[in-house]
Amino acid sequence: MSIQICGAPCCWGVDDVKNPYLPPWQRVLEEAGQAGYSAIELGPYGYLPIDVDAVTAELQKNGLSIVAGTIFDDLLNEENYENLLRQTDDICSLIVKLPRLTVHKGQHFPTPYMTIMDWGHDERDYAAGHADRAPRLSDEQWAQMMRHIRGICERANSYGVRPVIHPHAGGYIEFADEIDAVVRDIPYELAGLCLDTGHLYYSGMDPVEWLKMYADRLDYVHFKDVNEQIYLEVLGEHIRFFEGCGKGAMCPIGTGTLDYPTIRQTLADIGYAGYITIEQERDPRNADTSLRDVKASVDYLKSVGYEI
Repeated sequence: MSIQICGAPCCWGVDDVKNPYLPPWQRVLEEAGQAGYSAIELGPYGYLPIDVDAVTAELQKNGLSIVAGTIFDDLLNEENYENLLRQTDDICSLIVKLPRLTVHKGQHFPTPYMTIMDWGHDERDYAAGHADRAPRLSDEQWAQMMRHIRGICERANSYGVRPVIHPHAGGYIEFADEIDAVVRDIPYELAGLCLDTGHLYYSGMDPVEWLKMYADRLDYVHFKDVNEQIYLEVLGEHIRFFEGCGKGAMCPIGTGTLDYPTIRQTLADIGYAGYITIEQERDPRNADTSLRDVKASVDYLKSVGYEI
């Protein structure tokens, strides 16, 4: 397999740029370099500055490149659509000017990617992981969200950035029926998939089965692990997704319930090549243990045959 492991700012608790407890972005890049990474995601819009010179300098200082930018926002509401396009322009205009990563043999599309995730709906946030009670969009609402996603993807493609749609617990693209509908409605020429092992498991799906099912659409992968005991406790509470992560629902890879040797074999069987990003959502007030946990995840994956 030709796979390279990367990092993401969410391992330092960086998911909401308005959170007052976020660590400085320079510290996150420094610790990502210390963990041995050669690449990291940009993180949510507004965390790293849209400043090519400043970001390039910090990346070079820490031996890093950017593997992907992120749209993590309300993809449904019409009032937010122009904001989404503005974010896409800002992010793409930055990441295409940053140090590039190697293209691995068999990789579907070169980096950088743009991960596209729906977020910002209380009615779904509190129903994360509960396919049976999470409200679904009407046909009209779904069509509107698909139109917005197609517009974001077309804009990203115009910069030479490959968009990948990321099903995310707590958003309107989370469960099996919604992932199938995205694949039906968004052609692969326009965007691929970024499947996340932890989100799939959290939302009632077997990561191995879903990696196989959509191998031909799989451009990018996220790795997480799930603390089964805390996960089951969180599912029994009326709680937002990231509040559950703050309690420790996500844990260092190799310490949770997901079977990463089998996932590795699955990726080999489907011929996946390219980049995989480790994520461990947490409360940023616990970021002092992020480097320790990232190193533990990296060391575990190396011990079962992955390369960094």
